[in-house]
Order: sequence, then structure tokens, then C-alpha cells
Amino acid sequence: MLCSVEGMWCTSCALAIEHRLGRLPGVSRAGVDYLSATLLVEGTPAAVAPERVAAALGRLGYRLCDLEAAPDTRQRLDRESRALAGRLLLAAVFGMWTMLASLLIYAGALPEPRLERVLAWVSGAFALPVVTLAAWPFYRAAWRTLRAGRPGMDALVSLGVMGALAVSLWLLWRGSAEVYFDTAVMLVLLLLAGRWVETLARYRGLRALEGLAPLPERVSRLEGEGGEGSGEHEKVEPVPAAEMLPGERIRVASGEPLALDGELLDAAARLDLALLTGESRPRTLTRGARLSAGCRNLGAPFTLRVTAGVGERRLDGLYRQVQALQAGKGELRRLAERFAAWLSPAALALALATLVALLLAGVAPEEAAVRALSVLVVACPCAVGLAVPLASLAGTARALEAGVVFRDPAALELAGEVRAVAFDKTGTLTLGALRLAALRPAPGVAEHDLLALAARAEWGSEHPLGLAIRAAAAEAGIDPGEAPAGLVEHPGQGREARDADGTRFCIGAPGWLAERVAAPAQGEAVPPWASEVALARNGQWLGTLWLEDAPAPGARETLETLSADGLVLALISGDRPALVRRLGRRLGLPPAACYGGRSPEAKRHLVAALPGPVLYVGDGINDAPALAAATVGVATGQASAAARDAAAIQLLGQGVQGVACAIATARATRRVMRQNLTLSALYNALALGLAAWMVIPPQVAVLAMVASSLSVVANAARLGVGRG
Repeated sequence: MLCSVEGMWCTSCALAIEHRLGRLPGVSRAGVDYLSATLLVEGTPAAVAPERVAAALGRLGYRLCDLEAAPDTRQRLDRESRALAGRLLLAAVFGMWTMLASLLIYAGALPEPRLERVLAWVSGAFALPVVTLAAWPFYRAAWRTLRAGRPGMDALVSLGVMGALAVSLWLLWRGSAEVYFDTAVMLVLLLLAGRWVETLARYRGLRALEGLAPLPERVSRLEGEGGEGSGEHEKVEPVPAAEMLPGERIRVASGEPLALDGELLDAAARLDLALLTGESRPRTLTRGARLSAGCRNLGAPFTLRVTAGVGERRLDGLYRQVQALQAGKGELRRLAERFAAWLSPAALALALATLVALLLAGVAPEEAAVRALSVLVVACPCAVGLAVPLASLAGTARALEAGVVFRDPAALELAGEVRAVAFDKTGTLTLGALRLAALRPAPGVAEHDLLALAARAEWGSEHPLGLAIRAAAAEAGIDPGEAPAGLVEHPGQGREARDADGTRFCIGAPGWLAERVAAPAQGEAVPPWASEVALARNGQWLGTLWLEDAPAPGARETLETLSADGLVLALISGDRPALVRRLGRRLGLPPAACYGGRSPEAKRHLVAALPGPVLYVGDGINDAPALAAATVGVATGQASAAARDAAAIQLLGQGVQGVACAIATARATRRVMRQNLTLSALYNALALGLAAWMVIPPQVAVLAMVASSLSVVANAARLGVGRG
């Protein structure tokens, strides 16, 4: 179950929710990402029932709600930012007078002690709104995490504020004016400022997710019994896109972006696919093609049969995948959270031990209390809690801007450690926009009929060969007719189609087809540059079609970049070995790295034999086993649904340039994660030791704690502004 959580204040809230849900019977995994407010729960159906999870969260003071859409996320962050700004302003206005009064006392600017004590009380009065109203979210989060049995940063912050107030009141009661109200105010003020900066960083990172789905909210629904493809003589009614159901039809005007996924019902349509593929040139798609929301109609109006409504579109799926990535836990993130969970009780124990040890050593109670307070303040694990999630969010946002979607939290870390990269051929290292080069019909079969029947057999196919055949039929003015009554895919080999009248078609590799029908004697040799597709109807061989392809733009440069990084490269394809080796030579690959004529199972075994970790890039149904077997699977922008489901990374742009970007981004993100962990660990180790053994004023401890958090935020922000 993937949903959103309302009421979280910091990373400690997320850890507390994970801790409570992870202890529920039947729950195998619970992951919460504070930055995106996303909850991922896995387990038995009864254990992850929404009402059960909502009840468990409700007892802690949080609320379960439906998974946020991108605009809702922006609105939530806007509300949080405004609320934080209000609390920060309150803390600044009143805290300014508290710190001014304390500064006058420390500087000895008053003529007599009695006035200093009066000013100390004034300092406490101005601190009251800060430590009550402005600091209220810290206390609420501390209470919630304590109830969950997983106290964290907010518990330490609350103890630090309360400790500063208690020490100050005790000193006033004893007649001393050296109070620490300014420490409590600084702690609240600087933490609120840090939280506000953190919110801005979250806003920037999550804004990239919103860019995945800038879709129209209304569509033109068709009603009536007019021509299915033309939309003529039918009533057109503007309705909200959210009301459309699969099977209904909409009319897409010229220049209008698609709001829903669907199947093209007109003979052809000219579309801009840049949002989903990065492809700058428009493409002409034929009847039966599956279109995704986000494409823009550049030609005449056409009719679309809806296949996926709002919430189930391809872009909606990408958005959920990125959210699930944030809710998941990679190795480094789990390490950081274990460290943060250990740090809070350790800091509390060290503060108590410091207080007891100093009192036993004869140190004055005032000094002992102040030094114990410094230990509490300096140990707040803000930096540890933010170290990995902020780097992950920044890396994900940077990848999204480059057209790379990480769907698995482990992929963001593992992709930076790959030692070998393997590629499929057609549609991956080649354009995939194949062109029909020649028709070789059997005796008695016309070329026009061969092309028309082949286009019908390839109805709705997402394979580049099928797309090229349908495009050639559309250019010839051939209408493939209605969809076949049945379709059966044979990954890596071909497909079978059945009409309502019982007519059966088989189309695919000639060798595969020869096992099912009587093949003619070997005729004209297939040119080395061509891919061959054969067609049969009711057991009769009808002929073959030759299609040619070209390397994808930037493919050679991408392979050269990866090779220069010391990665082992391989080209693995089901196409003819000679054709695979020829493409390999054009891309700069040695013959030993080119494997042709491989079945989907053979692809999987070859990928498993490469030096790991292995990254595999593919686009077809036949690539799904290899994508699943690889350490990290990458699906190209035109990949089939099966390939996208099996891949941990999805490219939105055309070609494979995104592969080098994915690896570089993963390396940079992992490097920043490690740097942040090292920075936060060193800070806490040094700060705790110094606070326990030396006299560190609480004000200095506050500044050091906030500086460590801001350093982590700034280091993670480098992923967004530089090359990491």
C-alpha cells in the first residue's frame, strides 16, 4: 500500500511511524519518507488494510490519506512554508528582545545587580511566546515519538529548551542574573530557520515530480453512434478528465495535449512525444497505437478510446514510482537511520552521566547543569536524519530533469557501482524507427496485400518492427481495420493474431515461423543491413518484409563515455549475429562483445555471467528476463509495458544518452550521501566529546548544531546546481 501521511514534523516522526507499523502483526515492511510525506507498507492484505494502518497512525496523532498528486504536494509544502515563516517571524520578533537583554547582562552594562535581575526576568518574559507558541510543533512531535517508543531529535530539542528554562528559573530563584533564556530562544529560532531552509530544499526537489504530469483537467467526450474513428455526427461534451472511464471516447483537438492514455481510433495521427521521450521530431502513429497522456496532437483532430483514467495513466505510474522510491530505503539510508536512532538515547545518557560526574567531582551545580545542557543541545541528530534523504531527493530531482526516473531506492545507490553495461539492439542502440526497405511476397500474393495483412497482424504492437510495418501501411493508405479478436505474444520470436471469423496470422522471425508452417526454399539472401519479418495466414507462407534501421543519435558517444569509465560493455540481441556484429562495428564495439541470435532466456544467462554489478538496457518484452536478472535494469523511453515493469530505472528521452547520466547521477548521489554521513558522524562524535569534557556555552552548542544541519543541506544542494 502506497499513501500519504499528514502531521509529520521531521524525520523523527517518520522513524516513529515506521517503528510502530513495523511491529504490527503481518507487516513485512514499512517505509516512510518525511520529505515527500509518503508511506509504503507491505504485508498480508489484512495487515495493510487502510483502516488498520489509519487506526495505528491515529493513535500516534498522524492521519492517513490518499497518495498525494503533484499539485497537492506543492500546496502542502506551500502551507508548511507559510506556517514555518509565521513561527519563525514570531520567534525572531520576541527572541530579539530576549537576546538583547541577555547581551546587556553578559556585557555588564547595567550599574547594579538588582537591575540585571529585573532585566533577566524581562528576558524570560519575551522568551515565553517563543518557547510556547513557536516551539509547539517540537513538543507535539516529541510526545508522538515517545508514544511510539522511538524518541528522536524533537525529544532532545524539547529537553534542551526545557532544560534551558529550568536552569534559568533555578538561577533566578537563587538570585543570579546569568540566565539562559537566550539559549532556549536561539535553539528554537535557529531550528525553525533550518527547518524552513529544509522545506525550500524539499520544494525544489519535489517540484521535479510535479513536472511529470502537467496535463489538462478537462477533455471532450464523444457521445452517440457516429463513426468510431471520425467522430462525425456525434455529440461532443466537455467534462472533467477525472470522470472519464476506460472504454469511453474523447476527441483530441489540434494542438491539444492528451489528458488520458488511450488507443488511437483514426487511421493516423501526428504527435509530439517530447514529454515522454524527449524526441524533438514529431511522429506519425497509426490506428490501434497506444498513446500516453502528455503527448501533444500536432495534426488534425482525432478520436481516442480511453484505456486508463486519471490515477492510472503512465505518468501517474511514474509519479507513484518516484514517491515509492523516496519511501523505500537504500543501504546508506538504513545506516543513517540506525545511527540517528542510536544517537538520541546515547546523548541523553551522556548528558545525565556528565551531570552526575561533575556533581561528584565537586563542580558547582550551576556549571554542571549548563554543561549537561550543552551536551543535550549539541547532540540533536538533525544532520544525521537529513544526511541521506536530502541527497536522495536532490539526486532524484537531478535525474528527473535529465529524463531519468529511478523506480527503486537500491538502484540510486547500486547504479553508481556497476562494472558492466549490456544493451539490447533494436530500439535501444538503434533508432527503433525502422523503415520498410523491401517486400518479398510469396507467389500469387500481391505486395499491397502482404503489407496490409502484416499491419493487421501487428495491430497494437509496441515492438519497433511492428511500429515500422504499421507506419509503412499508413503511408500507403492502407487501413488495417478493426482490432483482431485475439493476440498471443511470443517474446523474442513473434506473435499470433486471430480474427473473429477464425482466420489466424503468424508474424515474426522466419526461423520461428518455419517451425509452424511450411516455409519455401531459401530465396534471395537477406542483406546484412536488414531485419527480416515473415508472415503466414492459416498455415500458408505469405512472404517476408525487410526493414532497415540506423544507430540511435548519441549511441556511439554514450558507449565511448562508458568505456572510458572502465566499464565492460556488451551488445546482446535476438537479431541475426551478422547484423549485430555490423552494428557493433559502427558503434565501436569489438566482435567479442556482440552476441546475436539470443533467446530471452539466453539473454538472461549472458547478463548473469557478466562481471557484476551489471546494468542492462532494453525495451521489449523479450528483454524482461534480462532486465529482471540484472543488478539494475534500465528501460528506454519507447520500452514495452513488460520491460518498464521489470526495470528499476526508466529513461524518458530518446536513445541511451540517459544511461551515462543515470550512472553519473547515481555516483554523485552516493558520494554526497557518504559525505553527509561522514560530516554528521564526525560532528556528533567531536561535539559530544567536547561538550562532555569542556565548558561549551549552550549558545555555542546551538550554533554548532544548526551549522551541521545547514552544511548537510548545502552539500546535498550541490547535486542540483553542479555536477556533484
